[in-house]
Amino acid sequence: MISDPATEASGAVTPTARTRYTPRHAFDLAATMAPHRRGTGDPTCRTDAAGIWRTQRTPHGPATLLLSRGTDGVVDARAWGPGSDWSIGQVPALLGADDDWSGLDLSGHPAINEVRRRAPGVWLGSSGLVFESLVPAIIEQKVTTVEAHRAWNRLIRQHGDPAPGPAPAGMMVSPGPERWRLIPSWDWHRAGVDPRRSRTAVTAAAVAPALDRPVDAVTAGRRLQSLAGIGRWTAAEVTQRSHGDADAVSVGDYHLAAQVGWALTGAPVDDDGMLELLEPFIGHRQRVVRLILGSGYRAPRHGPRMTIQDHRGH
Repeated sequence: MISDPATEASGAVTPTARTRYTPRHAFDLAATMAPHRRGTGDPTCRTDAAGIWRTQRTPHGPATLLLSRGTDGVVDARAWGPGSDWSIGQVPALLGADDDWSGLDLSGHPAINEVRRRAPGVWLGSSGLVFESLVPAIIEQKVTTVEAHRAWNRLIRQHGDPAPGPAPAGMMVSPGPERWRLIPSWDWHRAGVDPRRSRTAVTAAAVAPALDRPVDAVTAGRRLQSLAGIGRWTAAEVTQRSHGDADAVSVGDYHLAAQVGWALTGAPVDDDGMLELLEPFIGHRQRVVRLILGSGYRAPRHGPRMTIQDHRGH
């Protein structure tokens, strides 16, 4: 960790903490960080000419993190706010330093192997923040991506805190657990979040400190699923981000099983069929899913689609 007492040449506000991360392997910053962004309008994540901006509510308070990669391949990480030291300390894990793909055998799937060959810089990163990943996952339950991102955007802008430091205009830090518990029912409703999901989020907020205690991904997933309203899909969506869980599969996703089926066999499958197809990759199933989702491959556009609902009042 490097303290930076001098004003930067760019004239930007001096970061509270700073480090430089040198990847040990091919590295794609944007692709590695993509799962931590909830749509293009996410107030907690932004990309501009300076790099990737991300706000976090760390155990020591809010922080703004800026990640930028130089021509030498080294990632310059700068952070502002009370949680800046914690945020900087988490950078290597966030960028996948602990992720090891060496045991993944794709020799039986030439197409997926080719995807990895073309995109060797995708890694599974660990944010270290369970509750921060949980609320947006709850909001995303059983609704379209459009609905979920719209609700997340509105709630963060209404109830979050301004990002510390020189973050781009409009960036916010997601609320802490106590603030989530105090959001009135009408604000959830106006954001398009039904009572079942808002109750789940409020219940989770009441035990947030326990959820954020350091444990392995499997234990974290079990702990999450012990809460009412949180099942296998939600737990997987969280541990993929909080722990870089290499084996978490989002069972119950509206599109995922069919997409995995089309990619691996040329035909859609259900959740049981997806798990059967992924069984040879146990220990690496999320890595395979990430390759499929990042490949640009899309299943044929036919069959039923989810209908966008509007739970908001007029």
